Amino acid sequence: MTNIDPAPDALVQRYLDHVRFEKRLADRTVTLYTLDLAKLQANAAHAGVSLTDVQTSHVRRWVAQMHSKERSGRGIALILSGWRGFYTWLGSEGQVACNPVLDVHAPKAIKPLPKALSVDDAVQLASFHSEVTDPWLDARDAAMVEMLYGGGLRLAELTGLDVQASSTAQGWVDMQSAQAHVLGKGNKRRIVPVGSKSIEALQAWLAVRSQYVPAAKANMQPALFMGRNGTRLTPQSIWQRLKKRSLQAGLAAPVHPHMLRHSFASHILQSSSDLRGVQELLGHANISTTQIYTRLDFGHLAKAYDAAHPRAHIKPGK
Repeated sequence: MTNIDPAPDALVQRYLDHVRFEKRLADRTVTLYTLDLAKLQANAAHAGVSLTDVQTSHVRRWVAQMHSKERSGRGIALILSGWRGFYTWLGSEGQVACNPVLDVHAPKAIKPLPKALSVDDAVQLASFHSEVTDPWLDARDAAMVEMLYGGGLRLAELTGLDVQASSTAQGWVDMQSAQAHVLGKGNKRRIVPVGSKSIEALQAWLAVRSQYVPAAKANMQPALFMGRNGTRLTPQSIWQRLKKRSLQAGLAAPVHPHMLRHSFASHILQSSSDLRGVQELLGHANISTTQIYTRLDFGHLAKAYDAAHPRAHIKPGK
């Protein structure tokens, strides 16, 4: 391909003046448009066509060339957006009959892999107990971590748990059967097994849950996880508590709730290879959603597992 000519075509210059002065776009945006249209000029010159004679086939070829040079899908999409705007303006000026970029799209970007903890980090966080944090907060936060990692719950499913089953409860934990009943996406209910360490943490939390709340305990909400004021914890407060706890536990980076769900799924799948089973545990409507975990390379974790989940088979008190 020929070197990009720094001198813009007359039509390109008019368009840049249009977006700069009439549309009043930011200087940074105009600079990006200038660079993208310079690429367009160079491509057209190399193909031996004028800008107004560019066809969709030309644009598709140029997209393929950018993709072969490992330009990201997002980067290509931004370039196409600039070209598309230019040809839309040319159409309004009567310079072209149709927009050659209109039906051209960038290659789909690879969906980023979910971030998951290593087994050691996950167990370190789940086993952590603070000696300086208020015992009430420590018991509550430890139980939340166990339910997120031990059960793979979504954040909304965790906040929706009540102390016991009722006609209005979104979810609850049946301690006798070691099962959590949760309300997932699309108002679909599912039952999730709860490991022995999670049950132990929940029992420790329930033993102190009613302490340090307002005197009018009759007004206390039935939420399993609540704040000092007796009201159900918000997702934001759980994010903050988990971030603080993960750093206190000595993890290198803060942990968010969904990371524990990813860790649960990844570790289960690594040890069991049961994709359908993991799909049911997570409450995914489509198997394709669960399949993303098959892309994770957890070969180095295999030796750490001799069961479906590292927290599910640890006896209480160990």
